[in-house]
Order: sequence, then structure tokens, then C-alpha cells
Amino acid sequence: MSNKRIDYYQAAPQAMRAMMGLEKAAAQSVLPAALRELVRIRASQINGCAYCIDMHTTDALKGGETPRRLMAISAWKETPFFDARERAALLWTETLTLVAQRQAPDEIYADVSGHFSEQELCELTFVIAAINAWNRFGVGFAMQPQH
Repeated sequence: MSNKRIDYYQAAPQAMRAMMGLEKAAAQSVLPAALRELVRIRASQINGCAYCIDMHTTDALKGGETPRRLMAISAWKETPFFDARERAALLWTETLTLVAQRQAPDEIYADVSGHFSEQELCELTFVIAAINAWNRFGVGFAMQPQH
């Protein structure tokens, strides 16, 4: 996309400060940073947010994630690269990102909740909700990765 859209930080600074507060809270999560990045990448792939995919794959690489695993996130069900906990997080990410289509069935909740404490599951849900909100800004305002 080449159409310049509004700068949402400039147009709504108070709302953007609140969004940054969400990010600060997410950074204090008990969940490992690497897991949070996998979740952010997968939600951003589903939502088609190129800006967020670029940002979070870059952050994941800086955090020690392997290119091989990053390239396989969209096919996580078909690869042996992700452990059971990561698979549960990716399943929950897909379920909540596509909540209008899937809802959150009891069997998925039971599978996912078996891998996380109550605090971890709440924080995982929070990270998923936050990245989905950021994706709406990225896609809605046509944010593009920098060259």
C-alpha cells in the first residue's frame, strides 16, 4: 500500500499512551518473551498485518529465535518444531484471533488450560488481545515495515 493514512499516535495520543501501557503490562508477564513473540507473530499472520509481522519476527530473532521456527509458525500444526506448551499457545491465539468464526469451545479451552497456570492463561489471553488490537491499527492505517 502506498496511500498515506493518519498517524494514529499524533491523532489520538491519549489512546496511544493507553495502548503503550498495555505493552508495558505485557512485558511484565510471567510468560517467556519468546512465547509472547510467537503468539504476536501468529495473530499478525492471521490478521495480515505486515508491519507487526516484521516487528515481531525481528524482535524474536534478536531474542534468539531461529529462522527455521519463525518460517514455520503458520504451519505449526504440521511441524515438529514447537513443544506442547507452544502449540497450546498457538492454538489459543488462533482461537481468540478468529473468535467470531470459532468461539472458544470447551475442548480447546481444556486443552490449552492444561498447559498454563490461571495467571499464565490470563496473561496469554491479554497478549493475544493486545496484538489483535495493534493489528487493527496496523492494517486499518496501512502501516508498512521500514526498508
